[in-house]
Amino acid sequence: MAIDIRGMAPLLQVFDMRRSIEFYRDVLGFEVVANSPPRDEVLFHWALLRLNGVELMLNTAYDEGQRPAVPDARRMAAHGDTGLFFSCPEVDAAYAYLHEKGVAKNAPAVAPYGMKQLYVTDPDGYTLCFQWAANEQTPAHA
Repeated sequence: MAIDIRGMAPLLQVFDMRRSIEFYRDVLGFEVVANSPPRDEVLFHWALLRLNGVELMLNTAYDEGQRPAVPDARRMAAHGDTGLFFSCPEVDAAYAYLHEKGVAKNAPAVAPYGMKQLYVTDPDGYTLCFQWAANEQTPAHA
């Protein structure tokens, strides 16, 4: 018998929660739906974010008073091994928007396996890919 799984919410360790919330909420459009007790609007140590049924959790990489002045370069480099792939029917529109925001540097490309993909990184160096099958028609705007 298979386990009845209804969703998934990856947990990312972040250096600066305020900066990460500003990226995921203010740039990508996620909503903060739960968080640990806040000290101000975005100064908390854990948050659950949601956008169109996609969930993502953020947690501060350091406990209160333990964060170094600058991120650990080795730790940040390891974040490149983590990729979050989002189904995004309008990859070109996502590129235009994220390019305008200074997030997307390279235009989308079609991978050998047929997915049109836009790669960006978040403030902590995690890879985000917005993708859709290149041969599928994108939905019409309502």
